[in-house]
Amino acid sequence: MDIFLKKKMESVNQKKIENARILIANTSMDTDKIKIYGAQIRVKTISRLAEIEVAEQKKIFDKCKKIISHKINVFINRQLIYNRHERFFMEHGILTIEQADFEGVERLALATGAEIVSTFDIPSKIKLGKCKIVEEILVGEEPMTRFSGCSNGDMCTIILRGANFQILDEAERSLHDALCVLGQVIRDPRLVWGGGNIEAHIARELENFSKKIPGKTALAIESFSKSIQGIPRIVSKNAGLDSIDLINKIKNAQEEGQEKACLDLNKGDIGKADELGLIESSKLKAQLVISAAEAAEMIIRIDHQFSEKTPEN
Repeated sequence: MDIFLKKKMESVNQKKIENARILIANTSMDTDKIKIYGAQIRVKTISRLAEIEVAEQKKIFDKCKKIISHKINVFINRQLIYNRHERFFMEHGILTIEQADFEGVERLALATGAEIVSTFDIPSKIKLGKCKIVEEILVGEEPMTRFSGCSNGDMCTIILRGANFQILDEAERSLHDALCVLGQVIRDPRLVWGGGNIEAHIARELENFSKKIPGKTALAIESFSKSIQGIPRIVSKNAGLDSIDLINKIKNAQEEGQEKACLDLNKGDIGKADELGLIESSKLKAQLVISAAEAAEMIIRIDHQFSEKTPEN
């Protein structure tokens, strides 16, 4: 599993590091200055001003030496790193990445096992990240940094590419929906057979149940049974197949004991859900039925519809 960071490496010569020891920080690496509005420093001579600048540079270089003392070869900072300090790190064989986005740094820290730090005084309290390879690659025309062989192999980065932003937005929404379904399956691992199998089961059981109920309630149950069959009916119609014939075939097959009968759109006939690998989340399927029933109930409760009169009326 690889993790990508949407930043390029600052090193010109070295674009790949093996057995990386990574320090992730969110600290100021520019020259420390007095950052209080209205504060001023007055000096009498230029030599005194030079002494102040030397002291500022010494302070930031002391911080760089503390970073180097952790024996790292990759330094990633959330904030800016000045060119002079980048060269200092390069001279000590450390690859630097500056102004990394906060979300990317958070994910990278989880993947590599590192912790984001802001001070470097106590090395024992700093946790470094590790991965096998850190390298810069091109994705399309955009340079990115890839981290391969991270210590937490359960994480990865998914890169979406498309012709325009609309396609990318739609792909991102579809991917988000799929990940949400996977999350629900992890929380509730119960599964049901797909391909219209569970809908046919529910419809058949509702039909049998409606025969035991007297009065108008039986008609409502029977209508609900027919509406449940709408999902496999629409799926088969979209595939250009005879929906009525296929649904009746599934019903007959299930009554004959073929409990895994489902739609096989590739062959235009029915098949077995286990052989086709068609499974769905039980919780998701139950929520679909509940949401549809609630929507239908809301529509039934509408007493009257008001429409705006046109000038002609």
